[in-house]
Amino acid sequence: MLRELRIENLLLIDRAELELDPGLNVLTGETGAGKTVLAHSLDLLTGGKARKGIVRSGQAEAWVEGVLDLPLGWETSPRFAELRSRLPDDTEELVVARKVSASGRTSAYIGGRSARAAELAEVTADLLAFFGQHEHQRLTLASVQLELVDSAGGDSTRELADRYGVVYRNLAKARSELEGLLQGSGLRDLDLLRFELDEIESAGLRPGEEDELITERDRLRHVESLRSVASEVAGELHGSAQGQGTGTSDAVSGMAARLGSVSGVDSELDSLRERIESLSIELGDVATELSGYLDGIEADPERLTQVEERLDLISRLTRKHGGTVETVIEHAEICRGRIESLENGEVHEEDLRRRISEMEGELAGVAGQLREERSRSATRLSELVTGDLGELAMDGAHLSVELVSEDEPTPHGTESVQFMLSPDSGAEPRPISEAASGGELSRVMLALAGAGAGRASRSTLIFDEIDAGIGGNTATAVARRLRDVSASRQVLAITHLPQVAAQANRHFAVAKIPGSEPTTATVEQLGGEALVGEIRRMLGAAEGDEAATRHARELVASAA
Repeated sequence: MLRELRIENLLLIDRAELELDPGLNVLTGETGAGKTVLAHSLDLLTGGKARKGIVRSGQAEAWVEGVLDLPLGWETSPRFAELRSRLPDDTEELVVARKVSASGRTSAYIGGRSARAAELAEVTADLLAFFGQHEHQRLTLASVQLELVDSAGGDSTRELADRYGVVYRNLAKARSELEGLLQGSGLRDLDLLRFELDEIESAGLRPGEEDELITERDRLRHVESLRSVASEVAGELHGSAQGQGTGTSDAVSGMAARLGSVSGVDSELDSLRERIESLSIELGDVATELSGYLDGIEADPERLTQVEERLDLISRLTRKHGGTVETVIEHAEICRGRIESLENGEVHEEDLRRRISEMEGELAGVAGQLREERSRSATRLSELVTGDLGELAMDGAHLSVELVSEDEPTPHGTESVQFMLSPDSGAEPRPISEAASGGELSRVMLALAGAGAGRASRSTLIFDEIDAGIGGNTATAVARRLRDVSASRQVLAITHLPQVAAQANRHFAVAKIPGSEPTTATVEQLGGEALVGEIRRMLGAAEGDEAATRHARELVASAA
């Protein structure tokens, strides 16, 4: 669940903070007031691209931050394995954020730590489902339809699809390796691998060596300063070498002796004398060690040159092979394995052919299981969505989900998916891209969301004007359906329909501040008369319209 949404310096919005309800939340406002800004902020949180000029005029950067409640069972679910590796064990909520600079560069953050936008998209994929204004058009894509079928099939179908993908990629890799071996590219690789291994082995690197050398280099570079300071301090501790003047060590020793002359008279003074005696002993030890330090430290230009050259060698190797001494050593091990493999080319070829044959058999087996799962999922999805379409003012409409066999295995399976829609009872089913209008596509998408298909199976559903192009009884049906869906998961709808807005558990409105420069919009939670006034505005009526006010009150009361 998305608990909080915070926005700062995003186009019209200077600062806004929304505390969301677990059920149906709506966001309304006049055209141009800033609803699109809110939609873009949510898109940013799911890893979307930042639009040009999105940072508020005169500001250096914009921020979007979301606080998410983690779903029950996330600690053990395989779907959240990557997320668990990023967070402490006792985590109960997740903070995700996106920063956009005025130059257009973006930064992403997960749990307070920097991340890539792709990682943010992956982490939020099972927590937020964003359906933008053009999302229903994506429904016509075969890849999206396949994702919907797999997700509707539940964990078993998704796990089989993931397993198929792994086997397919491994098989493709093995085939490519065999092809390269047969074409002789392996011999060229062998020369390069031997060169790299010889270079690393001759360097004789060991872990931790670079840090030790940097410490030694710094010491050799500053040896004169070190000797000068150490010599001055040693002189002050020992006193003048010509016997003129008393050193700090002797002075403290003399203090202890003077206090010793009255030993046993006052226990408090005796305690202080013992501390001064300990200080005298410590100063004597330090003075002796400083003398030893001076005897041992010498300028050694030749050694400094050796250290500099060694560090240059390490730097060159680490730049080539991963950035650290450890990765260079790991690369050497990889080279040894590849050299051994290539030097035994015939054996390796036989092994590759055997592995390819095994993987082909495994791929065929997984593909068969996956097809059966998809067939069951397609049937179930068709039944669920068709039933919902009747409730969404598409009486007689029927959605069928067909599996089409491919000539060759693809990265996603041995079949593709095609959604076929009969918009009226008795009408011939046609591909959904041909049979459905934009409004009908939106309602099909909402039905899919209610059926738990695709990204809609996740905790929070975000609809950006998915109700565009509809009105009247259809709008009422869509509003009720959104309310029904929100009973089992959180829904956030950016809408222009009063029927939808009236059903909300929590209502937020975006409005421009009159006369503000630059133009500024605010986001406020509405209730009471303010809520009735916003519903009346959405009905297209003025403030003094009593009939519209009564209608607005009736809409709000009907949803209570």
